[in-house]
Amino acid sequence: MNLSYRWVIVAAGALMSCVAIGTMFSLAIFLEPMALDTQWSRAGISSAMTLNFLVMGLGGFAWGALSDRFGARLVVSIGAVLLGLALVLASRAGSLLTFQITYGVLVGLAASAFFAPMIALTTGWFDTHRGLAVSLVSAGMGVAPMTISPFARWLISAYEWRAAMFDIGIMAWVLLLPAVLLVRQPPKPAIADAASAPVAEGAGMSVGQALRSPQFIVLGLTFFACCAAHSGPIFHMVSYAMLCGVAPMAAVTIYSVEGLAGLGGRLLYGVLADRMGVKPVLVAGLAIQAIVIAAYLTVSQLDQFYMLAVIFGATYGGVMPLYAVLAREYFGQRILGTVFGAATMLSSLGMALGPLAGGMIFDAYASYHWLFIGSALIGLGAAGIAIAFPPLPRRELQAA
Repeated sequence: MNLSYRWVIVAAGALMSCVAIGTMFSLAIFLEPMALDTQWSRAGISSAMTLNFLVMGLGGFAWGALSDRFGARLVVSIGAVLLGLALVLASRAGSLLTFQITYGVLVGLAASAFFAPMIALTTGWFDTHRGLAVSLVSAGMGVAPMTISPFARWLISAYEWRAAMFDIGIMAWVLLLPAVLLVRQPPKPAIADAASAPVAEGAGMSVGQALRSPQFIVLGLTFFACCAAHSGPIFHMVSYAMLCGVAPMAAVTIYSVEGLAGLGGRLLYGVLADRMGVKPVLVAGLAIQAIVIAAYLTVSQLDQFYMLAVIFGATYGGVMPLYAVLAREYFGQRILGTVFGAATMLSSLGMALGPLAGGMIFDAYASYHWLFIGSALIGLGAAGIAIAFPPLPRRELQAA
């Protein structure tokens, strides 16, 4: 198969991640009209998002293992069918519990079927430009708030929330089912190419050995701490800006600036990782993330928030895809879906921790200062853990 097809894989992966994450995060758009129409509590509706993160963590591990065994196409096909079905069922939910199950559990399970399998598949297609390719697939997540969310808002305005959610479920089928037909396994390398390929340090490990290895422990802890550091500031940024005196509508735009910067950051960090190596770029990015989080304590004006949002968004968006590249280099392609799925599960726990901790801190102190201080310290801890990554495997050549 012509290797130019690998960019088709990248495009398919970016589309899938955009639709999956976009539909899941569109719950924020549905929150107000749902609460007014159903009289369900906002806390109850919002809890579906917490369920999404928890289920995504477990689902990413399970789907990654299945993709290693049966291939990515089967996994993403199941995910595509399940995602549309979950949204259609959620649009018809007659009780809060039914909605929490269909949206919180089923949507989270379906959304997790795309990221780890498609990231693992993409790394198998690329020997060069691997960091850029993975970053482009991940960029679909950054596009989601600028595409799916506005579309959901337009549908709600034109119709009502149930019809809008139903239509988004149909849209998910229309976009994803044809895309899964493009998913193919990478061609096997020629013998000469295989002889000169980098030998992953853990390529011969079983799944159990890999998950107990020092490499995975460092990878998982860094991924967890990285997400725990930035999830709280991201989730509470709008509220924090409003407390600093920024107007509500202007405060919302700070989140949009972060998302736009994240797109550029993914490309920038991906290119830098290909040229300079993954580990130094990741460590530098984590250190910058921690410094910027702490810097939010010193700002109060909208233009200052925008300046930090550009750096913060580019940094946390840029470092996220690098964990998959490291996992590929350490453990090889054979068990990558399982290993990266397990790492993604830990990152989901970190993502779930930040918003909860931020809410508890604000309830206790009526201030977000300790959230940003704590998040910055956790971010520095992530950078410190990342320094412990062992050197990546060197290219080994067979004797002629």
